[in-house]
Amino acid sequence: MSASIVPTLLRWRGRLIPESLGLGWTPIFLLGYLAFLFLPTILAWIGESDRMFGGRTQLWPTLVSVVVFLPLYFAGYRQVGLRKVACMLAIAALGYLVLPGNPFGNTYLIYAVAFAATMGGSLWRRLAWMTAMLGVFLVEILLLRFPVFVFLVTLIVCVAVFFGNHHFLESRRKQAQLQLSHDEVRRLAALAERERIGRDLHDLLGHTLSLVALKSELAGKLIERDPPAAARELGEVTRIARDALGQVRSAVTGIRAAGVASELASARLLLESDGVSFDYEFAPVSLPGEVEIVLAMTLREAVTNIQRHARARSARVRLSTEGDEAVLSVEDDGRGGAIAPGNGLSGMRERLEALGGRLRVDSAPGRGTQLLAHVPLAWPSSETHAGAPRIQVPPAAA
Repeated sequence: MSASIVPTLLRWRGRLIPESLGLGWTPIFLLGYLAFLFLPTILAWIGESDRMFGGRTQLWPTLVSVVVFLPLYFAGYRQVGLRKVACMLAIAALGYLVLPGNPFGNTYLIYAVAFAATMGGSLWRRLAWMTAMLGVFLVEILLLRFPVFVFLVTLIVCVAVFFGNHHFLESRRKQAQLQLSHDEVRRLAALAERERIGRDLHDLLGHTLSLVALKSELAGKLIERDPPAAARELGEVTRIARDALGQVRSAVTGIRAAGVASELASARLLLESDGVSFDYEFAPVSLPGEVEIVLAMTLREAVTNIQRHARARSARVRLSTEGDEAVLSVEDDGRGGAIAPGNGLSGMRERLEALGGRLRVDSAPGRGTQLLAHVPLAWPSSETHAGAPRIQVPPAAA
């Protein structure tokens, strides 16, 4: 039954708060502050209202105001421009109307100021809206002869709420810009790799196919007058074709995996855009092409897991050598705990073991996770791919 309730709740939430805002359940939880409106009634029940507020406690106007407020509140999240301004001013007006009979009517003014912080335009324009609404509130406080501290408390809370919302929006804007930069880095890296592969294939196949054509033409001429020589030429064609196939496979390997350097740049953008500090340390290591590809894919998967699951504040990557092995270490200070083996972890382990390497994951609750990948630098099968590049990783530290 619970499985059917959750989608229903999410659908209703989507109707009230646009999913594109990325606010989740926060606007619903913020309605809890409406409880302040009913404090005078509660105080009246225990005999404190007359002493504190001079008997100004009226429940029915407060209940009616809540019924009016809720449609305005949810409309404020869906509207833009002048319509959003109208919702904000209507909520503020609701607070002014309720205040004579409820000293906690300033609660509505705080909601209105929260919306003012999310308006479009410059910061000074939004500050002007807040100042105007607080100015009207101060005049009403003086006319009703309420204690001035009511205005001062309201002022402090409104300023805190305004700048809190402003900071949240600025953080989201910067995060969106970082995500765009992250996507652009990936796009440019993929474009550069495609161009490199295109150039390599053009040079490789152009030369090889020309040689195959010449050898085949020569074999055709020799087939009647010198069959053994023709057979040797055909054997050469076969050998050239097989060599070309191996070189093509080596060239297109880069389509499926990026190098360590590009994955490192992507990791920094991904984690820092999510508020996770990131640093790294590289020892000078000469990596065979196959080894670098596997380590790059391991790094990509490990960083993705940190971003999605770890809830970490910081992460660190280190690439070094131990004897004849390359060692990649990825650490975070996240929640840690039991690691459920999934496709990502299994894929990392299988790729490393295919090169004679091994994977170790240490994770303790509340102490973060450390992933250690060991790969032999002298992988035997790398010798069979003469065209596989060896990539020099420069020393660096962030």
